[in-house]
Amino acid sequence: MGLHDLDADSLERLAQRRANAKMGWYIHALVFVIVNIGLAVLSAASPRPWAIFPFFGWGLGLLIHAAVVFITPPGSGFRERLVQQERERLERSRGG
Repeated sequence: MGLHDLDADSLERLAQRRANAKMGWYIHALVFVIVNIGLAVLSAASPRPWAIFPFFGWGLGLLIHAAVVFITPPGSGFRERLVQQERERLERSRGG
């Protein structure tokens, strides 16, 4: 099922879900910047700069989050496939 097969309501739900995912990434990025600025200030006051470690670790997580949100095609998410599989399993178990 592709994007061209979706009705108006399904397309709207998909658009809302994608917009929410992007907003989640923007919030994640903002928190990343604010926290890492604070960590850099604290690290600058210590004899050895340690803030680089959480920066790169969390930065990798932020990059993976960005890849999931911005690179994957709409409607092809892992969650949608799981929901579809569960729906089919439930329909089979109830005899439908």
